Amino acid sequence: MSGSVTMYSTTWCGYCTRLKGQLTREGIGYDEINIEQDPASAQYVESVNDGNQVVPTVVVVGATGEKSVMTNPSLAQVKKALAA
Repeated sequence: MSGSVTMYSTTWCGYCTRLKGQLTREGIGYDEINIEQDPASAQYVESVNDGNQVVPTVVVVGATGEKSVMTNPSLAQVKKALAA
């Protein structure tokens, strides 16, 4: 599956841990950015979540170049966005 996945997360986020495990089991690579260690990424997460620092926020660029930004997506939603 082509495309890219970037996950904005924190170390204490259970939803992040779950999604990372699912992506790994499915063989889907991803880049992870910890918003607690990167103030610019925290601002980006706020900008796409109505001013809230909600994690995981996932940015997927699909096979055709279509970009999707999702908050706490399911594995199925990530896979669908990668195929787009």
